[in-house]
Amino acid sequence: MQTLDVAAHLAATDPAAAIDSLPWLAAALAEDRAAARFSAWGRSTVIDENVGAAVLPRAVFDELHDRAGVEADWPVGNAGVLHVYGYLLSTTPTPYGLKRERWLSGEVERACGLEAEALLPWAGTETLLARATAVASALLARADAVTEELVGAAAVRAPGDAGTEPTGRRTARIAVGDSLPGGTAALAYAVDGRIVTMFPVADPAALRAGLGAPRLRWNAA
Repeated sequence: MQTLDVAAHLAATDPAAAIDSLPWLAAALAEDRAAARFSAWGRSTVIDENVGAAVLPRAVFDELHDRAGVEADWPVGNAGVLHVYGYLLSTTPTPYGLKRERWLSGEVERACGLEAEALLPWAGTETLLARATAVASALLARADAVTEELVGAAAVRAPGDAGTEPTGRRTARIAVGDSLPGGTAALAYAVDGRIVTMFPVADPAALRAGLGAPRLRWNAA
C-alpha cells in the first residue's frame, strides 16, 4: 500500500517512472493491451463530477493510454484505463475518499461473494482489468439491472468502431448486486454495451431512489 502511495505521488512529475516502479502495473497494461481487453470498456471523462476537476494529471492520462494502446482525447479516455488503473494513481480527494479505495477496501469482493483480495490490484494470476471485467459483466447480466434510454445524449463512435457510423441512440445499464448485512452492495454501470465503472454503494435503496431522469452517470462520456 505504501509503495502505491509513493508511486501515485511520483506520477505527478514522472508518470513513466511511477508505472515502472510498480512491475505488476506495467505488466498488466502490456498484457491487457495484447489481449485487447480495453475494448470491453467505454468512454469516461477524467473530470470527476463530484469535485469538478481532473483526478489525474494530463501527463499520467497520456502515459496510461499510450501503454494501453488506446486512443484518447483529453479529458475523455477509455474507462478501463481510467477507472481501473488510472484511479490507482490518483491523489485527488473526493467525498468518498480516494478513487483507488474501490480496489483496495474489499467491499466489492464481499458484496459479490468473492474471496478476500479477489480484486486487489497486484494479487492473483490475472490482471486487475481482466478480473474487474468479469465481475462487472456478471453484475450487468443480472435480470434486475435497469436499462435506460439516453435521450439527447451525444452519439459517439467508440475506439475500435472505425468504419461504422454513430447511431444517435444510446443506452445505459445500471446493475446493483445483493446487499451485505450492513447495506453495502456492488454497482456496475455500462453505456452502449461497454463497461464504464464499478464501485461499492453504501445505501443501494437511496441510490435507486435518487437516480431521476436517465442521463450519463459516473463520469461516462
